Amino acid sequence: MPLETPARIVSELASRGYNAEREAVTRIADTPDPAATLDRALETLPDDALKLTTDHVESVVEATETARGGPKTESGSTPASPSDATTSDDPDPPISTGTTPQPSADEGGSVPHETGGSRDVDPSLRAIEVANDMTGQSTGTGEYSDFVTVFRDRYEKLASKLRGRVNHRPTDAIENMAGGSEAALIGMVSDIRSTASGHWLVELEDTNGTFPCLVMKDRPIADLVQQLLMDEVIAVEGTLADDAGILFVDSLHFPDVPRTHKPSTADRHVQAALISDVHVGSQEFMEDAWHRFTDWLHTPEAESVEYLLIAGDMVEGVGVYPEQDKELDIIDIYDQYEAFSEYLKEVPGDMEIRMIPGNHDAVRLAEPQPGFDEELRDIMTAHDAQVHSNPALVTVEGVTVLMYHGVSLDEVIAELPDEEASYDEPHKAMYQLLKKRHVAPQYGGHTRLAPEDRDYLVMEEVPDVFHTGHVHKIGWGEYHNVLALNSGCWQAQTDFQKSVNIDPDAGFAPIIDLDTLDMTVRKFT
Repeated sequence: MPLETPARIVSELASRGYNAEREAVTRIADTPDPAATLDRALETLPDDALKLTTDHVESVVEATETARGGPKTESGSTPASPSDATTSDDPDPPISTGTTPQPSADEGGSVPHETGGSRDVDPSLRAIEVANDMTGQSTGTGEYSDFVTVFRDRYEKLASKLRGRVNHRPTDAIENMAGGSEAALIGMVSDIRSTASGHWLVELEDTNGTFPCLVMKDRPIADLVQQLLMDEVIAVEGTLADDAGILFVDSLHFPDVPRTHKPSTADRHVQAALISDVHVGSQEFMEDAWHRFTDWLHTPEAESVEYLLIAGDMVEGVGVYPEQDKELDIIDIYDQYEAFSEYLKEVPGDMEIRMIPGNHDAVRLAEPQPGFDEELRDIMTAHDAQVHSNPALVTVEGVTVLMYHGVSLDEVIAELPDEEASYDEPHKAMYQLLKKRHVAPQYGGHTRLAPEDRDYLVMEEVPDVFHTGHVHKIGWGEYHNVLALNSGCWQAQTDFQKSVNIDPDAGFAPIIDLDTLDMTVRKFT
């Protein structure tokens, strides 16, 4: 949320487990970018400090004013405008942003492939590992017990990340405590409602039962209630009412990414291209832009791009939305994958390609989605491209990339206030998922969830890069040193998208330097 008022700053501090001197809060609010100032202040705060002091804030502000030079692109100019789809909410981003010059094209609109060993790469230097891939591991039958198992697993995993921050008591133990006692509870959100007086009543459930928690409307943490989704796991601290029947909440905590997280980097200069939503088979698939992209990959300028990570929706699919058949260029789903495989052959043969499915692909809609079956794998033979489940944790030369197609972003954007999540800034919705440490917290809404023997959607490990697609909008930023990136699409606006007011960002290819995590966004339209 924007931190333009002292109350919001206090709320954000409380959510991270800190107190602050009144003058420190006021000083942060007076800076040009309070959010960035707060982040820098907490990042440099000693590990054993629990209170943010005025002197510490002043030192951070002075250091920032001395060092500030303004964000630059790789070429040294100021970043492109949001209309160029190169947005970042960080005023001093540690990533390199902006569109860069495109390769020269011939009259046909593409660059001839350079062949015969023009790419001087050594595949033996590569290292790639995949975790959390549930392909071939599905055990869910849809029985009630399966749902109990997966939600218990979710609770235990996320509760373990909160127990170090609060003195948790089970719900049945809290019920037996004396009125007026201080108490803390870790629970899954089972209900959120507003009282007649405008306060917030949040029901939290653990493995022993449920307990009502009241957040008063005039408390700074009241704004945090608007960020809550059903079924996510949080911790609260407060005081029991005189009759011990309700907990008055003083602080609220999310599992969150630790502010001390330090991303890993590769030991050599090597790059990865991160794209999504190719949608081969659609009449609006941008074939010319794809050719420009793959042609550029054959140029000396792209020699360091050794990895291609695709976050779902390789094809347009069949029957995904009403009257989709009228917008298809290829009617048969298998023919769509045949065509995609041919397009993939345009990519340099020495590149390592990893993909996950999306909601348009020929796998189940319920998440986690397994990788393709054998029939589709036999079709997708180009370059020995590997297809993992959605989500999957792909570690590329030490850099951990959480790949998730992103269907839950629709729900996050619909449920949360505009300043917290919007289609124009999809990375902010991704921040919320990082804060909740779960890619699809809410069950029973638009996002279909499948019960398995464990919850594959929990972010057990903090990624260095969080890569999504689905919403066809490009946007990125940093959240607690995690690069959150939504990579746009390769499909022009369809009639269906026009009817639901989706204006896609198409033909972009974000390129990440794995040794520095700097990023350049290239446009091929």
